Amino acid sequence: MMNAKIRASLYCVSVITLAACTNKLAETPAPPATTPNATSTAATLDDYKRALAQRIVAVNSTQVYVGRPQALLRAVIVLKYFVNADGQLLRADVLRTNRDRKAEATALATLRRAAPFPKPDSRFLRRGEVELAESWLFNDDGRFQLRSVAEQQMDE
Repeated sequence: MMNAKIRASLYCVSVITLAACTNKLAETPAPPATTPNATSTAATLDDYKRALAQRIVAVNSTQVYVGRPQALLRAVIVLKYFVNADGQLLRADVLRTNRDRKAEATALATLRRAAPFPKPDSRFLRRGEVELAESWLFNDDGRFQLRSVAEQQMDE
């Protein structure tokens, strides 16, 4: 009798846990849509930027924190980067930093790791490339979120 109660309890806990996981997965944005030739279907440049942010987060998921960014961030690193017509990362420059070299290196490495990206729509190209900027928001533990897809920051 006791084993049956334990098994039933474990079953209920498993079902609740799986349901919670399923709901969280349902909240996760779908991967960016592309055409058969890997061109992004983003309608606007902002949509394309968000799609790239989602890709960076997906590729570097172990370094990304879930939830709202803490009130006082360890670092905010802003990168300007350029993507060519084939979705290749051409270059990246640090636009803003608080001189946290580890956070800078992490931001640059996670950007490079996510490349190549979906090809941008030709409407977004200027001289054969797209110029974008993204902010990496670092918590004290060294994990980050990207401003384009982050939740609202916590109040103090």
